[in-house]
Amino acid sequence: MSKVMIHPATYENVRQAVDRAFELFPLEIRGKSVLIKPNVLRISEVGEGIVTHPAVLRAVVEKVETMEPAAIVVGDNPGLFNYGANEESFQKTGLMEAAKGYYQNIGNNSLQVDFNPDFMPTVSLSRIVRDADIIISLPKFKTHGLTVMTGAIKNSYGFLPGAQKAKLHKAAGNPERFHEVIVEVFRLRVPDFFLVDAVVGMEGNGPASPDLRDIGLILASDNAVALDAVMATMMGCEPGQLLFLRKAREAGLGDYDLSHIEIIGELQPLPDFKLPPLSGEAVFHNETIQALIHDRTKAGRQK
Repeated sequence: MSKVMIHPATYENVRQAVDRAFELFPLEIRGKSVLIKPNVLRISEVGEGIVTHPAVLRAVVEKVETMEPAAIVVGDNPGLFNYGANEESFQKTGLMEAAKGYYQNIGNNSLQVDFNPDFMPTVSLSRIVRDADIIISLPKFKTHGLTVMTGAIKNSYGFLPGAQKAKLHKAAGNPERFHEVIVEVFRLRVPDFFLVDAVVGMEGNGPASPDLRDIGLILASDNAVALDAVMATMMGCEPGQLLFLRKAREAGLGDYDLSHIEIIGELQPLPDFKLPPLSGEAVFHNETIQALIHDRTKAGRQK
């Protein structure tokens, strides 16, 4: 059974939540190379809430430093009109300083790897993604106009440098097939640990919406499907209605059924959370989500 941590946090005391997450999901880091990948969508100001907050990145970097790694790299490949603007994106958002000297432009060194030929026969992958012993993914709690939400699975899309991300969007042809694309990218190298910045989240038509939401939480797991299922539930969305989660479960990457997930903390839906437009009946009233949480967690305890 997968586990998901839900822990209260502010940006001032986030290290406490980070320490707790590393206790619950221990990693053998000593003597190994570690890639820490925040969500750096584009050049933006810290207050816009578009990227992983610098305080979260710094807390994770400082925690990893205490675990005697052989090397640390902090990096991402931005998208949304800032393809290739890696340094500027990190500088403007405050993430460069938070990286404490471990930043590298992971878009400068890449290799071609086989991909799903239904979309593209090969893609360019940042070489550090292949070479790192441990990958720690730091998504932001946000909505997304194409995939409803962007979390642990979608954060791996930044493993692809440059404008090929846009080419894959085009190759997908429609939002439904794009759900398949992000799962295929995620499968190229599944990260070892996920820690979500949900201190301040984003609702509305993300991933760059001005509608921010004070949530006050850090989420963590070593399974992306379980973690995204918890995020979706908090947003008021039935996880099984999200095609990328169904595709991920079919691929053996995890389970989104809450009865198969151990929740460490309190799982509650966010009242009146604004989602982007959905196809299908994915959005439920608050009472329905509460019942779903109760029934499935009760079933999980009885197993």
